[in-house]
Amino acid sequence: MFCGKVKEFLSQNHIEFADRNIAADQTALAELEKLGYMTTPVTLIDGEAVVGFDREKLAKLLGID
Repeated sequence: MFCGKVKEFLSQNHIEFADRNIAADQTALAELEKLGYMTTPVTLIDGEAVVGFDREKLAKLLGID
């Protein structure tokens, strides 16, 4: 549910992103666990993690008004 919202937000703002499916990609799952997260979505922007769909934090980190 929130994964779709993050992808929609990024797409609407013309932000390129890599969509990683942890159910189908064991490497992506391992990277998520290494970061200390066991939930999705986790969006990494310049090394800072945004967990879930936090519109305000995403916009701030991306410089979107």
